[in-house]
Amino acid sequence: MAPKIIYFVPFIFLFSVINCETGGIAIYWGQNGMEGTLADTCATGNYNIVNLAFLSSFGNGNKPMLNLAGHCDPYSNGCTKLSADIKSCQAKGVKVILSIGGGAGGYTLTSTAEAKQLATFIWSNFLGGQSSSRPLGDAVLDGVDFDIEGGTSLHWDELAKFLSNYSKQGKKVYLTAAPQCPFPDAWIGNALKTGLFDYVWVQFYNNPPCQYTSGAITNLEDAWKQWTSSIPASKIFLGLPAAPDAAGSGFIPVGDLTSDVLPALKGSAKYGGVMLWSKYYDDQTGYSSSIKNSV
Repeated sequence: MAPKIIYFVPFIFLFSVINCETGGIAIYWGQNGMEGTLADTCATGNYNIVNLAFLSSFGNGNKPMLNLAGHCDPYSNGCTKLSADIKSCQAKGVKVILSIGGGAGGYTLTSTAEAKQLATFIWSNFLGGQSSSRPLGDAVLDGVDFDIEGGTSLHWDELAKFLSNYSKQGKKVYLTAAPQCPFPDAWIGNALKTGLFDYVWVQFYNNPPCQYTSGAITNLEDAWKQWTSSIPASKIFLGLPAAPDAAGSGFIPVGDLTSDVLPALKGSAKYGGVMLWSKYYDDQTGYSSSIKNSV
């Protein structure tokens, strides 16, 4: 994701998306109070998955903290009101995922024990476990997104294993990730080798060597082929900024995306769709509405 205080995006009808020939759209939501409510985001019908951004502080002995920018204050239990919105999204078939990390940093894992502690915390506070201090109320999220853009490359594979094991306790815990397009990803490259990730939305922006430039698809297509052939994930998504201002580089105009880029990628059996950063920027451009029939 962009290394500024940015705001990420989600998904809808994920399960159905995975079982048909077409793809879906994942969006990041949570980093801009002007992007509308979570319930309204899901009600658009544009998204199959929504990533709640972010659990941005954890590890190295720090208590995990949720940061949803202008939407609510988790320090005063102000985010528990989102429980109804989460359930509303899920009732529409939209998966709601907790995204951990983000571009601002402030997180790391220093040991296997700390990875296990974080997994337990996430299970108890956001997934199917129980806690007296659930920041988002009693709603049970669908999984965890790894948007790791700093710290070290250590212990993320262990965190994935610990979280995946909770699927044995009932509801499946989906694991997703947002690596940078240079392969392998510097932070979670090893974690992605575990084969535990369901959906991987590769950030094809802020990385000129592997992103699209006007009329030149080769770099992006070569990187896409490497990702889809090397990562044992169920589906790979094309991660893009939803507006030119959403990232430093890598924005693809709608016409280029639908006529040139997507046709070159959709032949892959692992093609899952498009991830957008973020809901706020998507509101400015209407990007998802313009591309959803082509995704």
